[in-house]
Amino acid sequence: MKREIDINCDVGEGIGNEAELLPLISSCNIACGGHAGNLNSMRNVVQLAMQHGVKVGAHPSYPDSANFGRLSIKIEYSALQQSIKEQVGALQTILEKERIALHHIKAHGALYNDIAKDENLARIFLNAIQKYKNTSFLYVPYGSVIETLAKKNGFTVLLEAFADRNYNLDLSLVSRKKSNALLEVPEEVLAHLVRMVKDLKVTTSEGLVKILADTYCIHGDTPAALQILTYLSITLAQHQIYIKK
Repeated sequence: MKREIDINCDVGEGIGNEAELLPLISSCNIACGGHAGNLNSMRNVVQLAMQHGVKVGAHPSYPDSANFGRLSIKIEYSALQQSIKEQVGALQTILEKERIALHHIKAHGALYNDIAKDENLARIFLNAIQKYKNTSFLYVPYGSVIETLAKKNGFTVLLEAFADRNYNLDLSLVSRKKSNALLEVPEEVLAHLVRMVKDLKVTTSEGLVKILADTYCIHGDTPAALQILTYLSITLAQHQIYIKK
């Protein structure tokens, strides 16, 4: 059976590989100043996305560029909410000038992981992006607190899974501090992805676990990102899986 999937990448994070990655994906998450990115980088990636028919999403994070947004930080809820508003708003201003829609919003790094399990933080995040509730999707992990809360509050969610990351039994991601956190061999990423798409299961250190996803992420800052995406673009069709534009 033929299947079409969305593959997304986190971009605009200072790596400079967007021109190579965007032709190979169908949606992108643009860093908007919290962990990386500025108005120039946002504008440049938006224009590349337009050229390649890639859907554009905002990728807000904890305001912590020193740690690339990958550490949970102590911050007043009001300050966090305001920061998220400003980050998404900065990208939205660029999109309005280009006359294209904000397709989705996806939190980055530690914020993504924290709102997946912390209801108070999830509520803060949803409050910050409330104005986009009826016009943009929200990328969230399957079975998460943010998924439940977002649906309850009228957001339209698209479930996300990670094609280049290993999972724990509870569907949290293996810590980047561990050597097996990342999948960087293209053949392993393919097998990981095909299993999630076809079997609705993901391999963990303790066996297979059910997972549902509408979109699959390859991190743009993974050293092998281009190699992985090039390989997937060639081999996915052999499994009757196609990247939808």
